[in-house]
Amino acid sequence: MQWRTVLREIKTRELHKDIEALSQTFERVMDCKDNVIKSLAKDLSEAEEQYAHALRSHLHNVDQLLALQRRRLGLLEESYSMELEALTTEFETERRTITEQHEEEIHYLQDVFMAMEQSYMDSEYESKLEFQSLWDDLKNKNIEEKHFLRLRLENTVEDLWKRFQDALKSYTDATEDRKIAFETLKVKDETSSKEIETQMKKIQKLQEAISISKGKILLHSRESEDQNQYIRNDKELVLTQLRRLKAQRTRARGISQENLVKLTRESNFTLKALRKIVDKGEKILKLAEICRKFETEEEKVLPFYASVLTPEEQEFEAQDRGEELTEELAKVMADYSGMENFWKRYNKVKLEQLSLQHRRAQLLEINRKLREMLKQYLDGISVSDEVLSQLNPLLIVNHRSNLPPPLPAAMARPGDRPPTTYNVVEAAHVASRTL
Repeated sequence: MQWRTVLREIKTRELHKDIEALSQTFERVMDCKDNVIKSLAKDLSEAEEQYAHALRSHLHNVDQLLALQRRRLGLLEESYSMELEALTTEFETERRTITEQHEEEIHYLQDVFMAMEQSYMDSEYESKLEFQSLWDDLKNKNIEEKHFLRLRLENTVEDLWKRFQDALKSYTDATEDRKIAFETLKVKDETSSKEIETQMKKIQKLQEAISISKGKILLHSRESEDQNQYIRNDKELVLTQLRRLKAQRTRARGISQENLVKLTRESNFTLKALRKIVDKGEKILKLAEICRKFETEEEKVLPFYASVLTPEEQEFEAQDRGEELTEELAKVMADYSGMENFWKRYNKVKLEQLSLQHRRAQLLEINRKLREMLKQYLDGISVSDEVLSQLNPLLIVNHRSNLPPPLPAAMARPGDRPPTTYNVVEAAHVASRTL
């Protein structure tokens, strides 16, 4: 029992020393934590000021963008109104010009029609006068020829009349009845000839009037058709231009609506993207604050470690990187060149994490071995059913141990390792030697 008292005293002195070391360590750690808290409070205030400044700058930029957009929309609306007014004015002016030109052409055509009708009436009157004069000349000439022929024929008729009288007398005597009938028929024939001649003159006059009227109608129909065709062409041209202007106005309105919808969507997407960036920045700042709590004094003083490569190695690495990189990849890397310090800190933390994981594994292995040794020691100084059921080199009953006897070398297999030999020292011997 004496060795246990000695061991307790030794363990008590060691524990006192450990407590003093731990108290000093605790005070040092408390001082470090106070410094860290002060630095974190200062960083927090600075971060809050930076956040407030960034928020004010962001709100100012958003207000500027909204004002710029409103001015742009105002300018677009003014330009649209001006263009619409100009097009309306141009259309009204062109329509007024076309209407005036149409009225002038109508007056011109009416004047031409009246002049042509007057000239036609004059020419008709002149033609009638000329026809009447020719007719009178021909009539006089025919009368003179008729008188001359009559004088000439009278002599011949007198001679023939005498012969005729003689023949007539003989014939009359022979055909008195036929003569009476002939005279009657002759009178009827003369009457019919006069009526036919009168009707023929009437028919000829009617035919001439009909032909003149047909000519006038044909001329007027041609002129009216040409005028109507010209008016129809003008109407089609005006309608085509009006439809084209309406289509242009509709397309312009549709394009403006599409641009407005697209601008609204893009502004919404931009606001969402900016909100995501702000949330991500807040998350990064929170993580940075959390990570800053775990930084050491050295990391606070030197947050970015210098490269461990020599200048020759760095130059060689830059040359190899320049040869391997393509132009597109070089542009992308140039865009992310500002993240180099971040990746340095990240790689440093990653290396420390891997180092700590490796150290933890080593400490776990050491702890496991110490636990096994402590268990063997406790099993060696205590007696229980569990200890008796297991192999224990310290347990000897009747000069016999419960360890299995070692196999002879001849019976051992060629692939088996030789049994491990452990040197065991009793605790009483250790305590006597220590005292």
